[in-house]
Amino acid sequence: MASTVERLAQRKLISPPKWLPGCVAYETIMGSMAYGVSSDSSDMDVYGFCVPPKDDVFPHLRGEIPGFGRQLQRFEQFQQHHIEDKDALAGKGREYDLTIFSLVKFFQLAMENNPNIVDSLFTPRECVLHCNTIGERVRERRRIFLHKGAWHKFKGYAYAQVHKMETKTPQEGSKRAQNVDEFGFDVKFAYHVIRLLDEIEQILTLGDLDLQRDRERMKAIRRGEWTLEQVKEFFVTKEKELESAYTASKLPHGPDEAAIKTLLLECLEAHYGSLESAISLPNQERALLAQIKALCEKAGV
Repeated sequence: MASTVERLAQRKLISPPKWLPGCVAYETIMGSMAYGVSSDSSDMDVYGFCVPPKDDVFPHLRGEIPGFGRQLQRFEQFQQHHIEDKDALAGKGREYDLTIFSLVKFFQLAMENNPNIVDSLFTPRECVLHCNTIGERVRERRRIFLHKGAWHKFKGYAYAQVHKMETKTPQEGSKRAQNVDEFGFDVKFAYHVIRLLDEIEQILTLGDLDLQRDRERMKAIRRGEWTLEQVKEFFVTKEKELESAYTASKLPHGPDEAAIKTLLLECLEAHYGSLESAISLPNQERALLAQIKALCEKAGV
């Protein structure tokens, strides 16, 4: 099945690098649909990752010496907003916001527990638009990225939403302006505050994440059933609870970089074939990758 990038590129609605449409490994719907608070698919926020050309990941293969001479810009992400697909939804139309990361950049952000990237790995299965064998491998191993450092990242994002809720003036006539006129504050920022706190609570206490666990409460906030004061009070109380959850959490304090690197190398080798000409591997890592490759071939993956 073609990826969203491939379909949009074929119809000349986007202009990605020529190699990109055929190298997308994973795409998923993000936003309110993924969080279970809306079924409106007329606006679709899509995140994913791709595997760039081999000499982009390993630039020495094209003769580059790091720190010497002209350095070619490496691909990190393709991003395009407000892509109008007028033929979607039986002619009603759909607007896409599209962000596709390189596999290496995606792994780095996931290892740092960037909330958007973590969310993209834990979206409900029905939100996954495209997923090849590499995408499946990463989704199956997604918990490998989680660690206690997620608390600081998610808390920072929640603080940012609180700040926007209190200070940001929406554009006149926008949906956000209508929210403020109706409820006295931007309920969309408010629901993101509560969502982020619920997500990090799951990560710290369960080592797992269900993006739709708290959807009924989030729907209530979007309907304006919470006041601004209730949101603020909840934030203060929950922050104290989460500090305790952080202390008690059984997650590692930081990422298992060696394990994550091994997974990254598995994915790169699955796409490129042998990495022997690209990277020098310790004997232990080389043997492990050989075992994994043999198991995958036996399983027909």
